[in-house]
Amino acid sequence: MNSIMAISGKRIATQVAWHFLGTPYRWGGDDPSSFDCSGFCIELLKSTGVLPRRGDWTANDLYNKFKTVPSASEGTLACYYNRAGDRIIHIEYCLNRTHTIGASGGGSRTLTLEDAHNQNAYVKIRPVNSQRGRVVFVDPFHIDDE
Repeated sequence: MNSIMAISGKRIATQVAWHFLGTPYRWGGDDPSSFDCSGFCIELLKSTGVLPRRGDWTANDLYNKFKTVPSASEGTLACYYNRAGDRIIHIEYCLNRTHTIGASGGGSRTLTLEDAHNQNAYVKIRPVNSQRGRVVFVDPFHIDDE
């Protein structure tokens, strides 16, 4: 991926992300009717061609797939560890160095639109460090050194 494609991909992903603001959270959701955290990030990365059209990845799979970077910036993914610190359990898309957008507020019991409403579980914007636990960043738009 060259630098022009990376910049363009980030801008497209960010525009798509804003379009889904307010979309309900649903465990296992991976389409525009509802998303879980990884389903939302997958949709953004598929829309830019970073991920193939077919395939499914967990938050931990996405973390392992891309290069770790030291800080947040537009287009990076904020990856949140579980309490034990041994695997990634939540992921969000970084709008900039201070804010993310992602499907949050729900969990494995959030299966219907009513559940999402009752739990305030939607695609929403949050400060990068608003969640407890350790956060690391990966860059799906990383440009390989040639």
